[in-house]
Amino acid sequence: MDDTSAIEVALPAQGPSAASAAANGSEESRGYRPGYEIVAERILEYIAEEQLAVGDRLPTEIDLAQRLDTSRAVVREAVKILSALGRVRAHKGRGLFVADDEGMLVTSRWGGFFRPVDIDHVLMLFEFRRVQEMSASSLAATRATPSELRTIEVATEQCRHGFVHGLVEVFNQADEDFHAAVSAASHNTFLVSAVRDARRLQRQCSAIGIHDRLGENTGAAVEEHEAIFRAIRDGRPEEAAKATAAHLDRTLEDYRREIQRRLFG
Repeated sequence: MDDTSAIEVALPAQGPSAASAAANGSEESRGYRPGYEIVAERILEYIAEEQLAVGDRLPTEIDLAQRLDTSRAVVREAVKILSALGRVRAHKGRGLFVADDEGMLVTSRWGGFFRPVDIDHVLMLFEFRRVQEMSASSLAATRATPSELRTIEVATEQCRHGFVHGLVEVFNQADEDFHAAVSAASHNTFLVSAVRDARRLQRQCSAIGIHDRLGENTGAAVEEHEAIFRAIRDGRPEEAAKATAAHLDRTLEDYRREIQRRLFG
């Protein structure tokens, strides 16, 4: 999901009964975790236990709800998380399928670590993104090819087009394309993977209860993208890194405000 549109952090959407049912009463000892997060883990456990491979069909949401002794609504939210992580694919009219998770970081270490409802985890994720994307944009300013510059420019233009015309899906896709293009222009495979995986984890923060609208600071994101692009195009690595830091710092503040609003009204 994009950095500014639909900033709806994944705070609990259902009552404690769904979470406690999914966790079989273990929440009090481990601290609160919403039911959909626990069910997402149990779906992954099911995939492993059944030795399902990429492309294999999963049971329906109704069947999963029965197997996991929870509601279909909780399963649906869990599937959103797993889809955002690239672990399952939902094909309309065909069902749910096991997907190939290409992310090194998610697969090897952080898939079970990151909790999108934990404010500390969200802050750490943004801190990580800041480091990786500042490095990526700085390297891009010295390594980007004309073709890569054009790809970044097109994504920047599409972000503005989506914002101006209120096209949420256009903006969101262009936002993904922009950050992916900048990391690709760094010519560093590990940065490409790190940026992709960090953004994939961040999408969990917006995957639950999301509203299809552009955030109030989407216009600021458009301007920040353009500042990053200009610095990369003009070969100014320090300025590119600085513009990237400003973009992520402002986005983090948006998340902070949304979290405070959700928690305290």
